[in-house]
Amino acid sequence: MLEGNAERSVEATLGHLRTMDGPAPVQPPAAPLTLEDLYKQHRMRLVRLAILLVDEPATAEDVVQEAFTGLHRNWGRLRDAAAAVGYLRTAVVNGSRSVLRRRKTAREYVPPHAVNARSAESLAMLSSEHQAVVSALSKLPPRQREVLVLRYYGGLSEAEISEAAGISKGTVKSTASRALEALQKAMQAPQL
Repeated sequence: MLEGNAERSVEATLGHLRTMDGPAPVQPPAAPLTLEDLYKQHRMRLVRLAILLVDEPATAEDVVQEAFTGLHRNWGRLRDAAAAVGYLRTAVVNGSRSVLRRRKTAREYVPPHAVNARSAESLAMLSSEHQAVVSALSKLPPRQREVLVLRYYGGLSEAEISEAAGISKGTVKSTASRALEALQKAMQAPQL
């Protein structure tokens, strides 16, 4: 029962952020997909995804820029231009993981402090319950946060999360379950 409450809270909060971003752009089928089109249409959504994973706007921008740079290097070898968005999403998740690993190493295995890097406008637009969810989300271990963000903010299926995060579908399910349970406990803990 507690897990259901946490899931509804996460879904409401990240779904609210997703709707604030607007629908994902759709490329007309007749027009050939270019790297410039991808950048214009998907950059901000990918930056927001990275911010939710790494908690720092500047770092998130760097992660997304690296993802686009990697796509540019491999553009000629891309077999299916429609797969480019999936490639970018996976590159952002992997780049975010690398950032978090470097942070952990730099801090000599001391857990990173929670940084609230969201803009004042976006945080002010969230209710106190939504703010509590975003705060609790930032305290989750990276993989659990990834799965919840990809599921509820990214709107991805278990199969898509599995592909983007490089884990099995079963791991996606169990990680989501553990994450929702931990989130529920974090939200019920008294705030200091």
